[in-house]
Amino acid sequence: METNNILLFIGGLGGTEVVLIVLALLLFFGAKRIPELAKGLGRGIREFKDASRDIKNDIQKSVDTPDQVLPRESKAEPRT
Repeated sequence: METNNILLFIGGLGGTEVVLIVLALLLFFGAKRIPELAKGLGRGIREFKDASRDIKNDIQKSVDTPDQVLPRESKAEPRT
């Protein structure tokens, strides 16, 4: 297994590119600000996963046990 494919979210980046990105982040945001950014990013990802799981569960529940039955259309003749 190649070491480049360990972190799938960075795709085909090598070790040198990852180090350069980390150094650029340190320069832009500083060492004190990076943990706050990572915490916010983690919280956002967790909320997204929770929301997608809730939507998936709602859809599955509606498929398994429909709560409402749609009313049938009236078959009466249209009025003239």
